[in-house]
Amino acid sequence: MRKLISAAVILTMVLCAANAYAHKEVRDMKKGILLVAFGTSEASAKVSFQNIEAKVKKAFPGVDVVWAYTSHIIRHKLTKQGEVLLSPAQALAKMMDDGYTHVAVQSLHTIPGEEYHELTMTVNGFRAMPGGFDRLILGFPMLGAQDTVGKAVDAIITTLPKARKAKEAVVLMGHGTHHPGNIYYSAMNWQLQQKDPNIIMGTVEGYPELGDVIAWLKAKKVKQVWVMPFMSVAGDHAKNDMAGDEDDSWKSQLTKAGFSCQTVLKGTAEYDAFADIWVGQLAKVMAHFN
Repeated sequence: MRKLISAAVILTMVLCAANAYAHKEVRDMKKGILLVAFGTSEASAKVSFQNIEAKVKKAFPGVDVVWAYTSHIIRHKLTKQGEVLLSPAQALAKMMDDGYTHVAVQSLHTIPGEEYHELTMTVNGFRAMPGGFDRLILGFPMLGAQDTVGKAVDAIITTLPKARKAKEAVVLMGHGTHHPGNIYYSAMNWQLQQKDPNIIMGTVEGYPELGDVIAWLKAKKVKQVWVMPFMSVAGDHAKNDMAGDEDDSWKSQLTKAGFSCQTVLKGTAEYDAFADIWVGQLAKVMAHFN
């Protein structure tokens, strides 16, 4: 008897599922791309995002491109300036309401840190919504796997200042984080120094710190240092924390430590070599929609 009841229950579930599927609304595919960045309120830094957007539109013609910023502070600041940027959740809700069926969410973060994992939770929440998207896939940030670490290292080597001499050091300023994703900066350091022993990666909020960088430079006995941001945009961190005239900026502290400094104010996303890595991550997602 129990076997008969179990069989009946299973049959009922199958029939209900089949019935639900049969009555599911059939929709034409409508693809969309949501580009998600931390954001910037620096007008001059937006050239980075403009470069990526142009590359995305060229790679995927005819697919709508939408933007979202993860930083509430930047969104609030831009709103006061008359420019409205949505959060990832707001953007996805609007795209769902606008009838998009297949959406690729591409992270424009550098590492899979805290913000990327919060974005993952947001995407997973929208995936679980009934009657929502048919497909919703999140692309890795720039440093999402070993192959992209290698590509980023190559991109750094190809975008070094042409005036820099081989014996002059290059210090890259990454954002850094207390999230385990910070390990990517150490991985970058290792692979960079296999190709050029006079390059080092430091971070503002993680490891290696500027103190570690200065100790390394002194041990190398270099005199000239080039300082460049390893961030998608040359925003506030690059202009103030890196190249500012305040006593606590990297330029000031390196100068005080006895080094001659040259700063480069250009975000990684301004360079095609880096932008192509993000577009490549997006291409992996879009391939699932064909």
